[in-house]
Amino acid sequence: MGPKRLALLLAHFGTPRDALDSPRGEWRRAGLPEGVVQARPDAEKVAAITDWLAADATHHLVARGDPHFPAALDDLPDAPAALFVRGRLTALTEPQVAMVGSRTPTTGGRQNARAFARHLAGQGLVITSGLALGVDGEAHRGALEAEGITIAVLGSGIDRIYPPEHASLADEIVAGGGVILSEWLPGTEPRRGHFPRRNRLISGLASGVLVVEASVKSGSLITARLAGEQGRDVLAIPGSIHNPLARGCHRLIREGAKLVETGQDVLEELAPTLRRQLEATAAAMNPTATTATDEASEGATPARDPDQQRVLDLLGHDPQPADTLIEASGLTAGEVSSILLMLELAGDVSTLPGGLYVRTS
Repeated sequence: MGPKRLALLLAHFGTPRDALDSPRGEWRRAGLPEGVVQARPDAEKVAAITDWLAADATHHLVARGDPHFPAALDDLPDAPAALFVRGRLTALTEPQVAMVGSRTPTTGGRQNARAFARHLAGQGLVITSGLALGVDGEAHRGALEAEGITIAVLGSGIDRIYPPEHASLADEIVAGGGVILSEWLPGTEPRRGHFPRRNRLISGLASGVLVVEASVKSGSLITARLAGEQGRDVLAIPGSIHNPLARGCHRLIREGAKLVETGQDVLEELAPTLRRQLEATAAAMNPTATTATDEASEGATPARDPDQQRVLDLLGHDPQPADTLIEASGLTAGEVSSILLMLELAGDVSTLPGGLYVRTS
């Protein structure tokens, strides 16, 4: 069963357990085809899943309804029923920007992908991409260079890294606090049809999609189209009119994508979306706190959660690097980066050259 048939099943029964405990005739009445009604669990596949989960503490199976399942994916009409995840689960729900582009970029495209990812990851955004050769790989590496967090979405089983040249990069992503994820069963080989499907997860996880360099027939334009359909922001880096790998970006810009020239442009374009997302996350973690929107409407200073206030207090009135704040606060690098991003969006903090942060008041 794919996501749509699973959704049909769950809509009828409510929970997987209720579905499994019901007579198969009831599955037929739920509208499932006879081949699914008559199917039985594959013992070898079940064993492969349980073996993979038991192999390492970083291996997880996250089903819809689990607190760690990304809420951003719940709105997709074909959301996966579960994700196989390798790495730090909390990374899945942190603010993300997707970066996609050509598998054979120009030298400039590679440099742009790495530089933009390095800047955005340094500002606290998780960089989400597809682990492919070219732009994807450079985006992941740029995030790691900034000691930031990055997520790789596979078009194969979680234990089948593709391309194989990126096996060591996948290990670096997990070691750096990031995540490798897949909706496919362990042991699933990469197939051409899997990659367009995984693109909906890359765009769905993120607040926006940045297309670095792409031809007019690039699969990256599929990701951009899906992002638009999902209500995500679409951004593109322009290039030379003589570069065929810039034409996909130029087409997107003509169709309404935001033209960006710097990482700061990306942050400014995504700021409203990120602010809403971060405030919603803070409200979920502390439901008794007054929201920033409520207090702003009353003319009061927006409330901060305790971790935000702690970081702001530690910042003092002199410029500080993020490393100092991480050490003093006891929070993780990802948590501090996200807090600094939210404080910057709220106007409480500004960034200075050299990776320093300073209070604005």
